Amino acid sequence: MYDLIVKDALIVTCNEEHTIIKNAVMAIREGIIEVLSPAESNIAKTLKAKKTISAENRMVLPGLINMHCHAGDSLFRGLVENLPLEAWLNRVWIAEKAILKPHTTYLGSVLGFAENLLSGVTSVMDMFWYPHEAVRAAQMLGMRVSTGGIFFDFPGIGERNHDRYIEEAREFSHRYTGTQDVFPVVMPHGTYTVCPEHLKEAKTIADAENALFCTHAAETKAEQADIQNRYGNTVIRHMDKHDLLGERTVLAHCVHVDEGEIDLITQSETTVVHNPMSNLKLASGIAPTIQMQKAGVRLTLGTDGAISGNDLDMWLAMRLASSLAKGVAMEPAALPAKDVLHMATLNGAQALGQEKTLGSLEVGKQADFIFVDVNTAHSVPLFDPITHCVFGAGRSDVSDVFVAGAQVVKDHTLTRHDLSETLSEVKSLMPFIKNSLSDA
Repeated sequence: MYDLIVKDALIVTCNEEHTIIKNAVMAIREGIIEVLSPAESNIAKTLKAKKTISAENRMVLPGLINMHCHAGDSLFRGLVENLPLEAWLNRVWIAEKAILKPHTTYLGSVLGFAENLLSGVTSVMDMFWYPHEAVRAAQMLGMRVSTGGIFFDFPGIGERNHDRYIEEAREFSHRYTGTQDVFPVVMPHGTYTVCPEHLKEAKTIADAENALFCTHAAETKAEQADIQNRYGNTVIRHMDKHDLLGERTVLAHCVHVDEGEIDLITQSETTVVHNPMSNLKLASGIAPTIQMQKAGVRLTLGTDGAISGNDLDMWLAMRLASSLAKGVAMEPAALPAKDVLHMATLNGAQALGQEKTLGSLEVGKQADFIFVDVNTAHSVPLFDPITHCVFGAGRSDVSDVFVAGAQVVKDHTLTRHDLSETLSEVKSLMPFIKNSLSDA
């Protein structure tokens, strides 16, 4: 007896071959996919379960993986606008210092993760000031999160110093290593906000705890110039010099990288997270994804925070990623839909070190999956499901979300949390958030 059977499903597996199974049956037991088969097969005809759900008129996909987010910054959506990254950050940090405490971080994390989950994202790599609050929010909603101790050389949130950051990173990584819903990562903010010695200390902790290592890298021309002036090297070469690259390193952005830097990223098996919406809105530029893909870089996809891109929409990120690559290269075959869909699913799982359990719908993997409505004016006729995922579907089409076989979104509504409570509390904070910049 299975716990759950999903029938009448058009399954877009996102496995290596991008297998699509029409009129499929998926059987789940204890959160694991045990059967994935066409409905007419002999095994499908004999299946029994405690609960059966029809996915008629819906595509079934693996949950999306957002590899770069600052969920707690959802509190500041639209607060700082029309500035380049460096000037923008100086304003953002003023607001964060005035508003963020553990509870407000939790509140913002609930808001940001809810937006992710309702749009079909089941796993998020989240960089923010109080990682335990992010975990609490994610676990309450029923999703997976990769987060951990942050490093920042200037007085940050809570006035914590470097020794405190070291302590927090070690404690967090040690506490969550080996868990199935929290994937520890050590997260120095960037090479321009963390000195080489502290970056190396952060990487040492990540290596000792078998955690991931993530930082912002080469996001703007100004950042590249700053690192060149300070250390005599470009950002990626600076990181390579200090042994910060590697198969468990995740670099957010990489908008301004040259051919030699791309080679270093490839050779070290470092992951890059493409954040097209944020990079466009902050006028940072367009990442050379085609060159990185041709070189063999593992590309993943992120939304960045709602304070920079103003939403956490992975469907928009997919569409922009493919369209920008095609437009820049003037090549319609550049970064095709199938590759972009892998950026949002299987590649993310590989970057997290979870490719054996997440990122695709396959027997033996965790049952993290979503229903996408394809009985709409913008989805009929449906000739190519994969192309539709990237160029036709949107987050409003996601009706239901499951994590480890448990339904965490039903009919566009969270099952574990009354979002109206969060929305009301955030609205009550708005005057304080707005006033945080009144004298700045």
